[in-house]
Amino acid sequence: MTARSERRRMGWPALAAGVLVFVALGVGCSHVGYYVQSAQGQFEVSARSRPIAELIADPATDPKLRARLETVAAVRAYASRELALPDNGSYRSYADLERPFVVWNVFAAEEFSVSAKQWCFPVAGCVGYRGYFAREDAEAFARGLAAEGYEVYVGGVPAYSTLGWFDDPVLNTFVNYPDPELARLVFHELAHQVAYVKDDSAFNESFATAVELEGVKRWLAAGGRSDEYAAFEIAQARRAEFASLVAQYRAALGAVYRSGAPPEAKRAEKARLYAALQADYATLKAGWGGFTGYDRFFDGANNARLASVALYNELVPAFQGLLAAEGGDLGRFYARVKALAAEPRAERRAALARLAPAIAAEPR
Repeated sequence: MTARSERRRMGWPALAAGVLVFVALGVGCSHVGYYVQSAQGQFEVSARSRPIAELIADPATDPKLRARLETVAAVRAYASRELALPDNGSYRSYADLERPFVVWNVFAAEEFSVSAKQWCFPVAGCVGYRGYFAREDAEAFARGLAAEGYEVYVGGVPAYSTLGWFDDPVLNTFVNYPDPELARLVFHELAHQVAYVKDDSAFNESFATAVELEGVKRWLAAGGRSDEYAAFEIAQARRAEFASLVAQYRAALGAVYRSGAPPEAKRAEKARLYAALQADYATLKAGWGGFTGYDRFFDGANNARLASVALYNELVPAFQGLLAAEGGDLGRFYARVKALAAEPRAERRAALARLAPAIAAEPR
């Protein structure tokens, strides 16, 4: 039995105890509550999980849920068979958490920064967000950060990856998504098990996003689902335009924040740029045929929200360039990504910048 499978077998009660010992030895008492809620939240997810095959065979299963789980099973099989994603127990079980999101992530950024505040954890390393299994806990933490002067953003998350430590289940939070969105999410989370770098959220999330986009395109094409493929292409074009707009203003704001101007001048230019961002979004949206999916994001746009988008999109063009350089061969692509993951951050970023020069600079 491998060390990783042994950790799965131990289960979350044992891990929770281990986490608390770690906290007592070195992390500090102020973080005990956070680690306890994390352990309890994961234990709830695991405790509610049932094998998908068992649910499909159970005559008591709601027919609509059975149909969705059959789709999940087909997506999951395709992920390993055609996309070379891990063939393990993840996304072969289902859990109904009876809430709209599994966790709520808190993002924060300083008044004059477009980079997300980092939090460091024993296993995941440093990441640009902090997750809570209860929305009220996330919002309470965000209020505390706001009181310290941070700009904050709380976003609900339908799924997350335990990086292969446990068998992640399909959740009620996303099982009813349209097929392409369901497949996209499963491919994304499985990609985190292929390559993960501590302390580099942009690398991890952008890699998984590149995998999900390529995976969904191949899955829809293989199934001859031309109408859904066309709709997915339209959705991704909008997503790319959204990300490009955010990146443009994130770069402009970063330049203002790095300037030697006095705080009052920075605040005035910041206000001007955010007003211009709203206007440019309205112009962009006018060509989307009534689509309003990003309205809520822009209604409360701030440094933290812009930073959250960067984590998932900043390096996607570089990873897509790397996949193209490998002739679309996912096995070779993953090997290259793993090699990059082993490099120091500066060398890793430089290599990606050669594939997509626009990502060379990291805004502050």
